[in-house]
Amino acid sequence: MMLSLNNLQNVIYNPRIPYVGTISEQLRPGSLIVIRGHVPSDVDRFQVDLQCGSSVKPRADVAFHFNPRFKRSNCIVCNTLTNEKWGWEEITYEMPFQKEKSFEIVVMVLKDKFQVAVNGKHTLLYAHRISPEKIDTLGIYGTVNIHSVGFSFSSDLQGAQASALGLTELNQENVQKPGISHLSLPFKARLNSSMGPGRTVVIKGEVKTDAKGFSVDLMAGKSKDIALHLNPRLKTQAFVRNSFLQGAWGEEERSSTCFPFSPGMYFEMIIYCDVRGFKVAVNGVHSVEYKHRFQDLGSIDMLEIDGHIHLLEVRSW
Repeated sequence: MMLSLNNLQNVIYNPRIPYVGTISEQLRPGSLIVIRGHVPSDVDRFQVDLQCGSSVKPRADVAFHFNPRFKRSNCIVCNTLTNEKWGWEEITYEMPFQKEKSFEIVVMVLKDKFQVAVNGKHTLLYAHRISPEKIDTLGIYGTVNIHSVGFSFSSDLQGAQASALGLTELNQENVQKPGISHLSLPFKARLNSSMGPGRTVVIKGEVKTDAKGFSVDLMAGKSKDIALHLNPRLKTQAFVRNSFLQGAWGEEERSSTCFPFSPGMYFEMIIYCDVRGFKVAVNGVHSVEYKHRFQDLGSIDMLEIDGHIHLLEVRSW
């Protein structure tokens, strides 16, 4: 249901490198590969390859070659090998790996691309050049220590039907049209049961590639007060939080350890209400907290979402 890095399947511990192993199930949109390890001090490079078979001669196609390099310029090179020929390199110069430091790589399979996060931070996107259905082998090579490799084969992600569960949509034009792949914006809905400690709202979407930002508002329908206004702004990389009470905006809160959104990326945002405030996590990583300024939690019964995203799913429970 949620982006979960805890209940992984088929976990392999301390594999010897080079490691070449069969992936037990087909990778579909929503599948995750989680690799935890440590970069040795004498590292030159290492690579994670999602392969179509394990043949060495001729060499199996590599749908996704993920290759951190530590000599000269620190970078990650991504590529695809087809019929023993490399395609064009896609190079990421923001380097999340450090010598003598541990890491966690999460590769998420999406419908049209791979999305990679390292240590909980979005790192890169790589558009499919070979269909992920053809991938059946994971290869890890080079100078690296791997502690564990695990998989999650849940595939409820980016299904054909956009859905709102636990809410009643108020902009009715897009309700239950078969095959609609995202919900129309602005999205307005009534929570089927109002806010309170223990209540959760989950928003799944994709940030548009040219996005400036988007907003999520939890409101009290009667008074039109906005108890929680979440407004990620991509240009300034600020995750702004605020409240609109008695006709006026309060003071913005902007501090966060790391801005979790990036153009083109898929996200699952979890808003959890507890007694003291709201907690927000993005893609399984805690992002911000917001102390309640609006105390009458039971009257918060509306959700509005707007901005530069494709909205795929909203759930509340």
